[in-house]
Amino acid sequence: MNGDNGTTPEPIEVFAVTEDSRLNPRHDWQPAAARRGRRSLILALFLFLLTVLSTLAVGAQFSLAYDRNQAPDFESFFLAYVEILERPALLLAGIPFSFTLIGILLAHELGHFFACRYYGIAASYPYFLPAPTLIGTLGAFIRIRSPIVNRKALFDVGIAGPIVGFLFAAPALAIGIAFSKVVPEAEVNSAVIFGNPLLPRLLEAWLRPDVMSGDLLLHPIARAAWVGLFATALNLLPAGQLDGGHILYSFASGSHRRISFAVAVLLVPLAYYCWAGWLPWAILLLLIGFRHPPLVDRWEPVDGRRRFWALIALLIFLLCFTPWPFEGQSLRMFFSDGG
Repeated sequence: MNGDNGTTPEPIEVFAVTEDSRLNPRHDWQPAAARRGRRSLILALFLFLLTVLSTLAVGAQFSLAYDRNQAPDFESFFLAYVEILERPALLLAGIPFSFTLIGILLAHELGHFFACRYYGIAASYPYFLPAPTLIGTLGAFIRIRSPIVNRKALFDVGIAGPIVGFLFAAPALAIGIAFSKVVPEAEVNSAVIFGNPLLPRLLEAWLRPDVMSGDLLLHPIARAAWVGLFATALNLLPAGQLDGGHILYSFASGSHRRISFAVAVLLVPLAYYCWAGWLPWAILLLLIGFRHPPLVDRWEPVDGRRRFWALIALLIFLLCFTPWPFEGQSLRMFFSDGG
């Protein structure tokens, strides 16, 4: 899932403009910056390839289970990695899931990246985070390496990722639902039951009106799109340096810390009653802190057109968010089972 959390700007380097430097524009810092850019690109490509492999491995498991008319069996999740090492050709079955998810995450990060380019803000290439998790990745992020000038630029950079990512995820979800199978109680009997945000419910009602939600075995493309929606919702939380935090700061910088803290606190009861995974998110937000890098010009207000797009971002959040992303995994159920 995206986490643009590493956006604290590095100190600004000030270079004196001398007569020699005007005559010879090739400064010592330019080759160093070029080397740093090459290293950044190499690291980004390396992490990208690793993430492709990890999502192919997960996608292969989704595809094999789908071909057997079964929900994914996560109890043998790590054993499947051994099987893939013995039979690498199985990775080809993971292409629908992997390429869909990578495409959504890449679209999200490139939205941020090109918004930074538009405003002349120095930013890294997108860094993907491979991981042997249920979705094969921890998301992706970019680093912003120079100050953001004003509220308009901050808003545009913050909202660009969720908007572009959503424009890729929504059609992918519709395609995946259209090609999903009807298998009675396939999802109900699964070891892990994926929650249903508002958008999947609306698309299922439109595209598969005669099928009960629990009887619809999602195609791997729909699984990947679901992950993309989940990542979009997480990034739009109005807290810290998440995308939603940037949007919040552009409108109400004075309230940013208080609202960020309130969001982190609210995630604790959600962890107890809905999904235990909200607890590490609350802890992460508290550890990172709620200080937002200051703007060069924080006085210029956000215009009416951006206020409209803020409402669009809120609508996207409501379509993508669910308190129960994975049902039956609350802290309350854990404690009650332990008792």
